[in-house]
Amino acid sequence: MHCKPYVPEGQGIIGTITWIEGNQMPKIQSGENTEETAKKVERTVQIFPLTNISDVKVEDGLITAIASKKVKEVKTDGTGKYAVDLSPGRYSVLTVEENGLFASIFDGEGNIQPVTVKENEWTLLNILINYKAYY
Repeated sequence: MHCKPYVPEGQGIIGTITWIEGNQMPKIQSGENTEETAKKVERTVQIFPLTNISDVKVEDGLITAIASKKVKEVKTDGTGKYAVDLSPGRYSVLTVEENGLFASIFDGEGNIQPVTVKENEWTLLNILINYKAYY
């Protein structure tokens, strides 16, 4: 018997989608923390070629228009987990929300949720959807 986690063949992106909302300020003596208010959620995840913030339209923290053509789309399971097989390269990963697409991470060059996929490697990308949270 081996204890290594199952990793599918090939390469791509794998991770979990978590939703938080409301007041995320540290609370003194209440015992409540983000881990307790965070929920693993079902979402559709869309993969685009690496896309820059200058190539999208943003309204109320969500992307409402994107110049890039979608590469792939995958749904998470009931526990927020997803895996998408991709060719080696650089990608932007977005979640589909009611009023647009969401990404929480940008690099220093303004690239949206950048991920590099290398040959025969699975890249971990856990996504925190927090546009309804405040800190």
